[in-house]
Amino acid sequence: MATNRSRRLRKKLCVDEFQELGFEINLTYREGVDAKAVDEFLEAFLDNAMEANGLGYIGGEDYGFVCLARRGSVTEEQRNQVEAWLKERSELSEYTVSPLMDVWYPENEIKAKG
Repeated sequence: MATNRSRRLRKKLCVDEFQELGFEINLTYREGVDAKAVDEFLEAFLDNAMEANGLGYIGGEDYGFVCLARRGSVTEEQRNQVEAWLKERSELSEYTVSPLMDVWYPENEIKAKG
């Protein structure tokens, strides 16, 4: 693939200076947590951890991807806020939050800003 792309094409492809970052989450619920409690957890997660931080969530009750609710990248601070929110939840026995990664091309390394 050509590497000498116009600015317009780089923006359209979300590469180089237009790279967008997000992160994956994996959730494991405590034994005995019922379906109603999982639904309530997910509703609180979407309201308090996602929408409150300007983020969007794509996924299900045990795995998903977090990205910015508009065009752009999730910051390390936003990622840390979501991780802190998950840490406080008693419904979970464990969770993982991946490092920031390219939303469109997960196999690509993160480009340094600046």
